[in-house]
Order: sequence, then C-alpha cells, then structure tokens
Amino acid sequence: MDLPELGAFLRSRRDRITPDEVGIVPGPRRRVPGLRRDEVAMLAGASVEYYIELEQGSRTQPSPQMLAALTRALRLTKDERDHVYRLAGRPLPSREGDTHVDPAMLALLDRLDDTPALIISDLAETLAANDLAKALLCRHEGASWPRSSQVYCWFSDPDHRARHPEQDYVRLSESLVADLRLAAARRAPDDPRLAELIALCTEASAEFATLWEERTVRLRRVDSKVFLHPHVGSLDLLCHNLYTDDGSQHLLWFTARADADADKLALLKVVGEQEMSSR
Repeated sequence: MDLPELGAFLRSRRDRITPDEVGIVPGPRRRVPGLRRDEVAMLAGASVEYYIELEQGSRTQPSPQMLAALTRALRLTKDERDHVYRLAGRPLPSREGDTHVDPAMLALLDRLDDTPALIISDLAETLAANDLAKALLCRHEGASWPRSSQVYCWFSDPDHRARHPEQDYVRLSESLVADLRLAAARRAPDDPRLAELIALCTEASAEFATLWEERTVRLRRVDSKVFLHPHVGSLDLLCHNLYTDDGSQHLLWFTARADADADKLALLKVVGEQEMSSR
C-alpha cells in the first residue's frame, strides 16, 4: 500500500481530463485545464474533504467501492484501474466478474442528457446510467449480485415484469435468453458468474429452463419496449444498442416512437430531477 503515490496518481489523472469529457460545462473563470477536486468528488459520489485527503495521501485506506467510483469518475483504463487498486492495497477486481466500463463508452453516455441511456454488461448488469434512465427504470445503482442482473430479476421477480404489458412478456423473455446465449459463447465454458446465473434462473423459472434449451441466439441492435411508469404512464420507446468490439458491454439508449411519448420523457426528466433534489 502506498497512499501518497495513490494521491499523486489520482492528481495526475484528474489533470488530464477536460470538463467536456465528463459532461461538465466549464465556467468562464476556470484556472485549471483538467478537473477540479470538487468535480471529481461529485462524479465519484464522495465529499470534497474526503477526496482532498485522498490526493494528499493522508486518508485511511479507501474501500473497493470508492476505488471503483474513482475509476469511473477519472475514466481510467483497466491497467490504470489495477494500478490504483495496488497502490491502495486492495485485491484486484475479479476478471470473471469484471464490470470496468471503457472510458470511450462512458464519454458517450455523458453526452446523452436528453434521452435515457445506460451501459450494460453481457450478463445484463447495469454498469452506469444517466439520471433519465434511472427515472425511467425506477432503478438505482448498488444492487448486489444476482439482483444486479436484469435476466435474474425478470425470471424471479413478478414486480420486475409488472413494469411492462403482459402481452410483451413472451417476446421480452425470448430476447433476454437469446442475448444470454451469445454471452455464454463469448465467455469461458467454466465461467463461474455465468454458471451461477443460469443455475439460479433455471431454479426460479421453468420458462427460462425451456427457453435456454431451445438455444436461440440473437443480437439486439434495435428493439422496442413499452414501459408502464408509475408517474407518467405508458411509454412506447425504441431501444438502440451500440456494442463494444468483444460484445461484453453495450450502450443502450431509448427514443420516443411518437410525440406523446416524447412529451412523457420530457416530463419524466423533470420528475427525476425533483426526486434527486429531494434526497
């Protein structure tokens, strides 16, 4: 563990990122080319005082959760991420369950302010989401495995399905399992996280077990979903997907199919901002 070097490394990474890269509008009297300490703290969900102490090397050992948040805030590569964990004296994140988001993918997400958007792993875990996506999905970050996977929630939790019309259940079930089949082909045959997810879903749902044995594969590039939202009602949205080269993650964003749905998204943005300000 080398906390002074950790602080120096964080400082060097902060200096190289411009506000535009993380979706921050720079003020007219900006005196530094990179991010300010308070901006990094905001992006990582930490207090300014805490982050200043980290950079000064005088803080106690940061938690893995804080290191993961700093990795996302500073747009670190995987090598840089691992370096931060070593300097902090923490075990490196498991490669099997690696949820590190590529900086380029995060940069795209930062620029999507007026449409719900999120980054998802091939096991259907939400790795990052903008505020409008959280408001649309009525979902907040921090769910533990396996509830962090949409596949598990869909086949084990009736309340999760209730966010969509019942007539869409079969189509959405088929799509989720077809996606997971592609993920299984990309991952190692003995991948423990994948094996656990399949076993849990099979135990929870006979429907999943049947679909899994059908071995259908399909990559969803454009799809549609109807959301039943408690505040704005029914929204009919197009779903667009942009995949990384290895298919391990994708950026998903939603657009309205009609003017009425666009109006509801605009209202949802206001509702989401009000909910966040009230916390």
